[in-house]
Amino acid sequence: MTQISTNPDWWKEAIIYQVYPRSYLDTNGDGVGDLAGITEKLDYIASLGVDIVWLSPFFKSPMKDFGYDIADYCDVDPLFGTLPDFDKLIAKAHSLGLKIMIDQVMSHTADTHPWFVESRKSRDNPKSDWYVWADPLPDGCPPNNWLSVFGGSAWQWDTRRKQYYMHNFLTSQPQLNFHNPNVQQAHLDAQRFWLARGVDGVRMDACVFHFHDRELRSNPPALVRDTSTVTDVNPYGMQAHIYDKTQPENVAFLQRVRAQLNEFGAVSIGEVSSDDALAQMAEYTEGGDKLHMAYSFNLLTPVFTAAHIRKQVEEFKERVKDGWASWSVGNHDAIRVVTRWGGTAGQCATPSLGKLVLAMQLSLKGTPCLYQGDELALTEADVPYELLQDPYGITFWPEFKGRDGCRTPMPWTGEAPNAGFTSGTPWLPVAEPHLAANVEAQDKDPDSMLNFQRRFIAWRKTMPQLTRGDIDFFDAPEPVLALRRDVDGMDSVLAAFNLSAEAVSFDWPVSGQATALDAQGLPGEAAGGRVTLPPYGAWFGAIPADAK
Repeated sequence: MTQISTNPDWWKEAIIYQVYPRSYLDTNGDGVGDLAGITEKLDYIASLGVDIVWLSPFFKSPMKDFGYDIADYCDVDPLFGTLPDFDKLIAKAHSLGLKIMIDQVMSHTADTHPWFVESRKSRDNPKSDWYVWADPLPDGCPPNNWLSVFGGSAWQWDTRRKQYYMHNFLTSQPQLNFHNPNVQQAHLDAQRFWLARGVDGVRMDACVFHFHDRELRSNPPALVRDTSTVTDVNPYGMQAHIYDKTQPENVAFLQRVRAQLNEFGAVSIGEVSSDDALAQMAEYTEGGDKLHMAYSFNLLTPVFTAAHIRKQVEEFKERVKDGWASWSVGNHDAIRVVTRWGGTAGQCATPSLGKLVLAMQLSLKGTPCLYQGDELALTEADVPYELLQDPYGITFWPEFKGRDGCRTPMPWTGEAPNAGFTSGTPWLPVAEPHLAANVEAQDKDPDSMLNFQRRFIAWRKTMPQLTRGDIDFFDAPEPVLALRRDVDGMDSVLAAFNLSAEAVSFDWPVSGQATALDAQGLPGEAAGGRVTLPPYGAWFGAIPADAK
């Protein structure tokens, strides 16, 4: 059973595991994963040693953005099951010592949501100002130059009101007007509904998008093009997004969210996708009265260098004195990490790269967030255009193929059809390379990525230095990331990671004082103040407290 510390800051020592419900396990043969499937696999999730299970949206939705377009915040979509199914999931999770975190998509709804259906009827109905509406310019154009993340203008003409409505994503995802206090309260009420059912935490989707500039001022051009949150083929990155998101009013709203979460002892993590993500992470987590933690897209990019990783952690540490980061290297929006960071080398050496990345991620100061399938070192699936489901990918194909490649079904077994995911036709194809990486096969292999992850997480839980210690980095030659974790009165833990497919050796004098720690199968050694690391190798060592 997974055990969580009684420390009120237990979430700082926890590990989050993201489940994408559509692709986890289908129990009724319709080709789409469901809540019953997640419940069935909770024992497996607990075996990983993780603490929090983050569920991507399972609420009622037309599924144009696969659940991130919500039509009813307080009910389960029949595709995934029922409210009693969710209650069963909660009960079993808690019996295993797991906590459940739900995905809160507050910035926008589906255009089929009753709120929007009413809002668009007229300009004077009770919900007329629940969404962001604006008159056209004299020439009929939208009120400003704001862009949608998913392509084109952020404004869609509505013939009923003869106005534009704002949408930061799909045209079917109208933007809510958070300047209206009734909107804020409606969201808090919906959140309370789930907290009262036993939910332990919330992931705040797109939480920088809640508010917009009341004056609807146009964004200026970006001085430095953003390629972290969007690819370089997306014009969204050409603007400095200072008016369409990250507005100062959001701080007070997040404080209201935190106050409610505190009533239930629940935790929060925010998705931050702003031009200066580290600054936003700092603002939204400092002071202990807003988000518990936040993550950005800064480690979800193709950049895999020691300097880049070090910069993210050090800058966050410098900017935030009492806030807390979550470091995510994979999720439902990003190319699978072993493909994104491994390239050709990653395709032929995924287990070793996967092990290295996990050990590195779990050695940074912050709460790790893991994505389903990464415990198997799954590569990005190559989904042909005719089978694409993601509207984002369809719009920007072929230079950007969207998010389907990281959302394909979990491979549970090599024997059953569709790798044991479904008895029907899966909503996305099971990737051929994933069949050999299935859970059943890896479970039997002591050297597999899956069993390495179990061992490393279990070992990490015995090392307070790695869960809550201070962090400092050492200058080391690329591609080596070298760091130290410290807790007062305890041995210092040193760690060095080779982020490349080539062997590397470097002088690290402080390592000469250290005793090697069992890195749970990661190859690497140190002798005489020199560290030698094979491809994707790592080394851990301890310096006695009285020798510092």
